[in-house]
Formats: sequence, structure tokens, C-alpha cells
Amino acid sequence: MITDDVKITVEAGHGGKGIVAFSKIKGEKGPMGGNGGNGGSVFFEGVADLGALRQFRFKKDYQADDGENGKSGLHDGANAEDFTLLVPVGTVCHNLTSRRPRGSPKEIEITKIGQRELIAKGGKGGKGNWFFRSPINTSPKEFEEGKPGEFFELHLELKMIADVGFIGLPNVGKSSLLNELTRAGAKVANYPFTTLEPNLGVYFDLILADIPGLIEGASTGKGLGIKFLRHIERTKVLFHFVSADSPDPLSDYKTVRNELETYGDLLIGKPEYIFLSKSDAVEPNVVLEIKKEFKEISKEITAISIIEPDSIEAVKKILNNIASEKVAEPQNID
Repeated sequence: MITDDVKITVEAGHGGKGIVAFSKIKGEKGPMGGNGGNGGSVFFEGVADLGALRQFRFKKDYQADDGENGKSGLHDGANAEDFTLLVPVGTVCHNLTSRRPRGSPKEIEITKIGQRELIAKGGKGGKGNWFFRSPINTSPKEFEEGKPGEFFELHLELKMIADVGFIGLPNVGKSSLLNELTRAGAKVANYPFTTLEPNLGVYFDLILADIPGLIEGASTGKGLGIKFLRHIERTKVLFHFVSADSPDPLSDYKTVRNELETYGDLLIGKPEYIFLSKSDAVEPNVVLEIKKEFKEISKEITAISIIEPDSIEAVKKILNNIASEKVAEPQNID
């Protein structure tokens, strides 16, 4: 199952120390001690891989390299490389360390692919004795130790963020459509609960999430439980799939909607598009009858099939409209 709740520690690298050194050239006995290099900082970077938190299941402590000590001949020590940890989009980083430096945030959220956030800052390198020279101190022996890097205990919680969440009962074709629209490579098979954890795909600028199938009672922990209802909470738009070969598609739709409503208002109020998947598996008159049933409850349902290019184009048109609205939102622009 997906790892979505872990605790780790991160420590930035310590700064290298400056050194005391003097020129060995006859007549030039001045200070020549270089500065220490800066320690490496620790960063988080957002990726589409929802399984990226698995790396923290067994390895809990992470540390960046220390800066190099200063050298003679006014040669400064090298700065250490920064250390980057990849985390899924939707990760919320809670800083559990009670005594944090002033200005250090208690909570950081990774909301975009490629977003980089400084988590722990590397220590600054210490000054060598050349820095302390003066007209009255021509042969200083002072130097600085490097500053320690920041150390934090973190709680990482995955609250998946996607532009569009695919929902519905098990085995209604969500993964098949995700694979058709993206290169997600989600597992597909003709039995319930093929998808046991969310799959992400990227359609141009949109993140699409295939949420594992819900069943009646999911909001109380049945089936795969409320864990994935929580993930749906973070999506902006819902694509609700109902299988055309179901004995009662309308009842299937109402079952899932009831679970959303039971879970909370944040789910029930999201924009929703309803799709009649596997429409090629039934006769055209059956599709018309199902559409009529949905119209009676004031719902429009679009028949789709992954083997019918025109229906896939209809889905893409909806996604393109959603993408254009996303670009038009000023608050989403960095």
C-alpha cells in the first residue's frame, strides 16, 4: 500500500572551519589561512510519483555533507553539495522541532511538480586568520569554527493534490482511461480492486489521479477505507465513472455520491463530470435509456469507450477547458 505518513530527521551539513596559516615566503610572513566551505542544505522537490515516500519507511535519518575546511595559501574550502529529497506532490511537511530558528516555517506544502523548498540550511563556513588581519594585528592566530547545519524532526503527510480525480465503484474503467490519456502505466484487469493505491498521470498541465474504487460503506472504513476519500478531498474536479454494463448504473452513481456526502461537504461540492464508461459493451438503446434515467435526476452523463476515438476526444475537450481555466487563475501563478 502507499506510504503516506512518516517521520524523519534531516540535518544540513556543518560549515568547514577556517584555518591559521602564514606565508612561507621569506619576508612575507602575513596570514594566509583560508575560510571554510559552507555545509550542504537539505531541499524537498515535488514529483508526480505518489510512492516517493516509500524511501522513508526504513531509512529515517538524512544528512547533507559538511563543508570543507579552509586551506593555506588563501584557498577557501569547497562548499558542500546540497542534498535533495524527492517527495510526492501533495506532501505536507510538519516541523516537529520545538526550537526552530526565527522565520523557519512550521509547515511547508509541496503543491507542484518541480517545486523546491529549503528544509534545513547548511552551516556557514568559518573564517580563516587572513580575515582577522589589521594594522595592529599583522599576525593573527584567530579563526572561526564552521557553523552547525540546521537539524529538524519532520512529519511528512501525503495529502494528494490533483486537478482531476477519477472516482467510481471498482472496475469501472478509470485506470484504462488514465492510461489512454497519459503514460501512467496503471495496472488494468477485469476484476475488482485492481487499483490498490492512487495512480497519477500528467495530461499537459493537468495532474490526473485514478483513485481506487469506492464501495458502499467506504466513509466508515469498509473496502479500502476512508484513506482514499481523504485524497479525493484535495482534487479540484471529479470525473465520476459509471459502468454501462452494470445492472443498475444510476444506483452505482448514488452509492458513491452517498459516500462522498457522508464523508463531508468538501467532497460533495466539487465540480463533477459523469461518464458512462464501457459504452461499447451494451446496445445503443441501453445507453439512451441510462442517459434518460440520469436526466430525470438532473444529471448529464457522457458515454465513453476507450476503443471509440470520438468519445476520448470529448474527454480531452473537457480536460482542455479545465486546463485553460487553470492558467487563467492569477493565484496559481508564481
